[in-house]
Amino acid sequence: MAITKLDKASEIAIRDCMGAKKNEKILIVTDEYKREIGYSLYETAKRLGHEALFVEMKARKINGEEPPKFVAELMQKFDVVMCPTTKSLTHTNSRREASKKGVRIASLPGITKEIMIRGLNADYKKIAALTIKLANMMDKTNDVRITAPNGTDISMSIKGRKAIPSKGLFHKKGESGNLPTGEAFAAPVEGTTNGVFVVDGSMAGIGMTDKTPIKIEVKKGLVVKISGGALANKLTGMILPYGKKGRNIAELGIGTNDKAKLSGLILEDEKVKGTVHIALGDNKTMGGNVNVPIHLDGVIKKPSVYFDGKIVMKNGKLLV
Repeated sequence: MAITKLDKASEIAIRDCMGAKKNEKILIVTDEYKREIGYSLYETAKRLGHEALFVEMKARKINGEEPPKFVAELMQKFDVVMCPTTKSLTHTNSRREASKKGVRIASLPGITKEIMIRGLNADYKKIAALTIKLANMMDKTNDVRITAPNGTDISMSIKGRKAIPSKGLFHKKGESGNLPTGEAFAAPVEGTTNGVFVVDGSMAGIGMTDKTPIKIEVKKGLVVKISGGALANKLTGMILPYGKKGRNIAELGIGTNDKAKLSGLILEDEKVKGTVHIALGDNKTMGGNVNVPIHLDGVIKKPSVYFDGKIVMKNGKLLV
C-alpha cells in the first residue's frame, strides 16, 4: 500500500511527537468527520509495529464535551491516546483521568488533512528547543509590551506566572497537549493589561481577520471596547453571556512552529512562528484565577515584543 503524505505526518506524530516505543499500545479516538485522519494514524501505528485500536464515536457538539463512558474507560487502558476529533477533548474529565494514570495523550481538535501534513512535517526537536528557551525567558520577565504596525500597543505583567512550553513532544508519563503545536504561553496577572491590540491574523471561533481586523481596547485587564464591523460584533456577542470573566485577558502566547501558516483554524494559527496571540476568558488551565467556559485567542501579525524593555521580537522576527 502506498504511503501518503498524510501517513508520513502520522508517522512523525506517533514516532517523534509521542515517542511511542515498540511494545506500547495505541488508541485512536475519532469521529465521523475526522475518520480519514484517524484511520491514517491507526494504520500507521500498526505499520510501526504497535498493537492499536481504532474507535469512532459520534462527533461532540461543543469543545470540552465528554466522550461516551466506554471511550473514557478505554482511554485509561493504553500507553498512548491520540484524538483527532471535531471538538476538543483537551478539557474533559476523561482526558484528565487518563493523564493521571500516566497515559500520554495528543488532542488534535478540528484538524484538517492539510494542517496535519503541514504542521506535522516540522522539526519538533528544533521547535521544542526554541519553545523551552522562550518559556524560560518569560519566567524571568515581569513586564511585556507588544506593538505592531496595525496599531497594537499593549502592556501586561506576567510576574510570578509560570510560562508553559507547548513543544509537541509527549514522551513522559501523563504528558498531554495539542498536535500540531509550537508556542510558549503564560497567563498575564489579572488586572494588569492595558492598551489596544488589533487582531489581524485570525480569531478563535471566527476565522481569518486579515481583511477586517478586530480592534480590542483593554483597561485594567478587561476588554472595554471591541470595534471593527461585523466580525467585531460577532466577537462581542460571543463573550457577552460570560460577563466580566469573558472580558478577562487570559493569555499571551508566542508561536514557534516555522511550518504552520495562517489558515483560519486557531489550532494552527496560534502556533505560527513570527506571530503572537492574546486570548480572552479562561486562564485557569494555565495558572490563572479566572474559571469560565470560554477561551478565545486572537492572532497578531508582525508584532514587536519587549520583555522588561528588551526587544525579543521585531516586526515578527524572533531575535532569540
